[in-house]
Amino acid sequence: MKIGILSDTHGQREIAIRAADFLRDKGAEFLVHCGDICGFDVLDALAGGPAAFVFGNNDFDHDELRRYARAIDVTCLGSFGMLELAGKRIAVTHGDDHPLVARLTRADPPYDYLFTGHTHVRHDQRIGTTRWINPGALYRAARKSVALLDLDNDELISFAVAE
Repeated sequence: MKIGILSDTHGQREIAIRAADFLRDKGAEFLVHCGDICGFDVLDALAGGPAAFVFGNNDFDHDELRRYARAIDVTCLGSFGMLELAGKRIAVTHGDDHPLVARLTRADPPYDYLFTGHTHVRHDQRIGTTRWINPGALYRAARKSVALLDLDNDELISFAVAE
């Protein structure tokens, strides 16, 4: 199973749509947005296939975003959530809560993956048996990027997204 990972769109509708379409064209069967959605237009980009998101530190209208996401069949995980996909445990949070991130990297039982955003910088690190992935950002980043993770073989590919 392939997971498309994106983050930090900050309300940028067009690039969010391009990124989601690109990831689906590359075979993503599920999209995960790691926060700083900042608008309904970005949730629209996630609609049309299985997708989930977490709130970021710039997502202020939680109730409105949650209601809208429910209406378009996109899963809202709140500020933190856990997904189980293809037998893998995936923790998702924005990344601005550093004590939470530290706890998630040391969880028992461990998560297979931890997806975060927030820094606007790509990150791929193993801490114990947990692989911590930040896909980068689609706003205010030197290189706007997303990631595609193949859960079957643990292969991660990062892609630049043109503006």
